[in-house]
Amino acid sequence: MGQHFGELAKVRGIVTYKLSPFEQRAFAGVLSHGVPNTLRRIRSSIFRVLPPFIVGYLVYDYVETLHHHMSRKNPADYANDV
Repeated sequence: MGQHFGELAKVRGIVTYKLSPFEQRAFAGVLSHGVPNTLRRIRSSIFRVLPPFIVGYLVYDYVETLHHHMSRKNPADYANDV
């Protein structure tokens, strides 16, 4: 019962290959492939994502302004107070 989690079962017939983390290049192609790919993906989806955010902001701003105006007291109600 002294087995670790990765050694609980013996699987036969499956060959796995591993590359040492010290031999990998973690940032290979970031500037040449990653940045252009990110910009391409943003350009392809901006027109699907941005309009709902703009509409949401406009609705939020309108409701906040309306709430501010509705929560103010009417100065005409207090004109005759001494």
